[in-house]
Amino acid sequence: MSALFDVTGKVACVTGASSGLGRRAAMALAQAGASVVGVARRSADLEAWRRDAGGQTASVTADLSDRASLGAIAGNIAGPFGPPQILVHAAGINTRQVADDVTPEGWDITLSLNLTVPFFLSQAFVPAMREKGWGRIVNFASLQTTRAFPGGIAYGASKGGIGQLTRAMAEAWSKDGINVNAIGPGFFPTELTAAVFEDDERAQRNAGQTCIGRNGELEDMDGPLLFLCSNASAFVTGQVLMVDGGFTAK
Repeated sequence: MSALFDVTGKVACVTGASSGLGRRAAMALAQAGASVVGVARRSADLEAWRRDAGGQTASVTADLSDRASLGAIAGNIAGPFGPPQILVHAAGINTRQVADDVTPEGWDITLSLNLTVPFFLSQAFVPAMREKGWGRIVNFASLQTTRAFPGGIAYGASKGGIGQLTRAMAEAWSKDGINVNAIGPGFFPTELTAAVFEDDERAQRNAGQTCIGRNGELEDMDGPLLFLCSNASAFVTGQVLMVDGGFTAK
């Protein structure tokens, strides 16, 4: 049964690997036997991840929001181990601008990094996945894929788009053996949610809104991620798997 979740010999790429859930995803895949390329802007943090992860790892320092550079970035990602068969889009930004204060610049970088990059970076690697007849693409959705939060206009729009993008990518590519799904995290302690966890009352209120009664811990992401990145999810595509302790069930 454990062979279902085995990713030994697979090449994986994780964006946003320098911190938070992206770092955790890159760690989990490396420790499960994949050769992992981590991508992020902060080279020192990427190197710290590599030291902690062990296994076969490489890093690419890049600004993914620069759309004109995505082709070159894709080439750098494929350099160490070849084109990835597993692609995890964990990089993201949340400007937390309320509706009246949303700026064109904040809107554009949010939509670019959270929604545009997952499509075009995936598109760059689909031919190699198609040639092998096997691929796994995991987008990162959010509680805001289906719910509106204060200060979340741009972020919510991008994450709502991720839900439909995931379905559309699955429709386009799953016939070639490339399954596309999304993970929707609840509240986990990361840089993006630092303001939430620094406010004990708010953090406890969020925990109380889950069915389980607590907020997420980073290790809660490992099983769902490996499921979606392995043969265990062979007949699962176009889905958003909420890893939120039942927050969206209530």
